[in-house]
Amino acid sequence: PEETVTSSFASFIHAVQPEHLSKIVRHRSKRMILDSIGVGLVGSTTHVFDIALQYCRELYSSVAVSSVYGKPGVKLSPTLAAFTNGVATHSMDFDDTWHPATHPSGAVLPALLAASQMLPAGTKPNGMDFLLAFNVGLEVQGRLMHFSTEAHNIPKRFHPPSVVGTLGSAAAMAKLLSLSTTQCSHALGIAASLAGAPMANAATQAKPLHIGNATRLGFEAALLAARGMEANPLILDDIPGCSGFSAFYSVYEPKPLSPPSDHHNFLLEKQDIAFKRFPAHLGMHWVVDAALSVRNLFINYAGSFSPSLIRTIVLKIPVSKYINRPFPSSEHQARHSFQFNACAALLDGEVGLSSFKESSIHRQELRELLDKVVVEHPEDNVANFDKMYGEVALLLHSGDVLTGKCDTFYGHWRKPLSKESLLKKFRSNASHVLPDEKIETIITMVENLESLSDSSQL
Repeated sequence: PEETVTSSFASFIHAVQPEHLSKIVRHRSKRMILDSIGVGLVGSTTHVFDIALQYCRELYSSVAVSSVYGKPGVKLSPTLAAFTNGVATHSMDFDDTWHPATHPSGAVLPALLAASQMLPAGTKPNGMDFLLAFNVGLEVQGRLMHFSTEAHNIPKRFHPPSVVGTLGSAAAMAKLLSLSTTQCSHALGIAASLAGAPMANAATQAKPLHIGNATRLGFEAALLAARGMEANPLILDDIPGCSGFSAFYSVYEPKPLSPPSDHHNFLLEKQDIAFKRFPAHLGMHWVVDAALSVRNLFINYAGSFSPSLIRTIVLKIPVSKYINRPFPSSEHQARHSFQFNACAALLDGEVGLSSFKESSIHRQELRELLDKVVVEHPEDNVANFDKMYGEVALLLHSGDVLTGKCDTFYGHWRKPLSKESLLKKFRSNASHVLPDEKIETIITMVENLESLSDSSQL
């Protein structure tokens, strides 16, 4: 039969082998795995995680074999463990971000971890199998995002990981479970029927469900395909008059995925990942670095940071409605507020976990700074994580103006975190729930994942 876009993806998933992963792809993906585990562990301390965990433990009765982040001795059924750990990963908006915009690791890793424990002794994947399946999940997400120019900009209609992440999870699980080419195609088709979440739920407790559902439902799609369920074999193709995956995009131009070869270039090799230094929407990292820059200028100018000397704070940011929040009233709104993050950085000289506590959000001195903020949207500042910038200008009562600007924050794919910075973040996050010796064991295990004989040990 004639090859289609969908069949090319299925063939790739089925045929790709560990030797197709380059050294740089293995290195970058292991950094992603370590960071994602860390943000999942610290995310297990959040209220929204507790809600999800209680829901799974009380409302579902099943074989409990898969572990839950931050809860020693607690196990759930594999798909529910994937769901719960996915919620933990995104509960603080602390997880990695790619371009085009999505959160790739959290939609894939929890499913692979849960499945590794699910599989019976003697059939458990080794570390290289695990790493390959993880990269298959990343590759499918990235390829799908490149099918539409709409995907390159900060989203407006749906949250990308709830869509491409679901298919990425299905692809990763299809590879881990060694599904046939036909079953891989059906897994993608089933996943497409389980995908999607509106952007209106950003900055609410419901947003972490998008990652939890993506990793769980993609897992379930692969399990259903393994049991013989079928779906449209042209789900990724552009069929006039009958939308498949194109239902999520107004402009959709799919291309076949070439068969794996010794010269196959995974997208992760060409496009590195962004790791967040603090738990907030990626766009916040530009304005925080700009605010910290102008804060240093202000201290050199006045000797200390004195808000009373400031008449107006001008933020020059791209147009993006759901992260333009002048007066956030909750931690989730604060994580999605240009204004809050700029003012918190100005006031405290840093933004971190404690910045989003209720006591920090409702400080009078912070509210007074927020009252001084004016937002501008320069035409050259587009809502695109590869092109945007953040600028913070302080207009002083004296008439002087101090300005800080950030084109590329530390942690962006153009300015990656060093190994030392990534390990510092992981250790800090993991220390909220694990003792030092287990933290160091995880670091060593991930760094040597290729030689791990049983990935369920992770």
